[in-house]
Amino acid sequence: MINIDELKFDEKGLIPAVVVDSINGEVLTLAYMNKESLKVTMEKGLTCFWSRSRNELWLKGETSGNYQHVVSITADCDKDSLVVVVEKDGPACHKGTNSCFTNTLYQSEELHQFTLDSLAELLQGRMNDKPEGSYTTYLFEKGIDKILKKVGEECTEVIIAGKADDKKETIYEIADLAYHVMVLMTQMGISVEDVHRELASRHIIDKKVKQEKMTK
Repeated sequence: MINIDELKFDEKGLIPAVVVDSINGEVLTLAYMNKESLKVTMEKGLTCFWSRSRNELWLKGETSGNYQHVVSITADCDKDSLVVVVEKDGPACHKGTNSCFTNTLYQSEELHQFTLDSLAELLQGRMNDKPEGSYTTYLFEKGIDKILKKVGEECTEVIIAGKADDKKETIYEIADLAYHVMVLMTQMGISVEDVHRELASRHIIDKKVKQEKMTK
């Protein structure tokens, strides 16, 4: 752990802070902090920046309600910039978008970034638009019973592959299971963030149990 005095602020007393979503790793915004705003951030557990346009402290969410709860703050190797990981209450951008970074400048035709959120977005589009010829459309048209049946079938396939100690096949079947589970999530209106928060709450409980065992 380092302290604030070890950080390198620029000639204006500022340090850039890249804010990242703890759930999906999405870059939310780039803002600036000075020592005072950084201290407020650490004391309150909420992001507080220095507004260069208004020349004053800016507690994110104070007027909009879109607070950012700080998970961690990490300095880079030169200690002249920060990454702030947060759980957000709402859009990070003043324009109402989840991230301030929405204007694509370049996109590779060969390389594509995959995230569970992008898959969830695709599945939501399939459920809304139901394009013909899509297997996902077929599942949504058949309804919850068909989707649940497929989840059950894929669970069995994972068990069979795992029992056979076939790593490659197990990976393949887990991917199939994950896809069908996400179809179920989309059908039921369950988001990736909902599952993330549930897993995070269990991690906290598990950590507490371990600490209690260690003190006995």
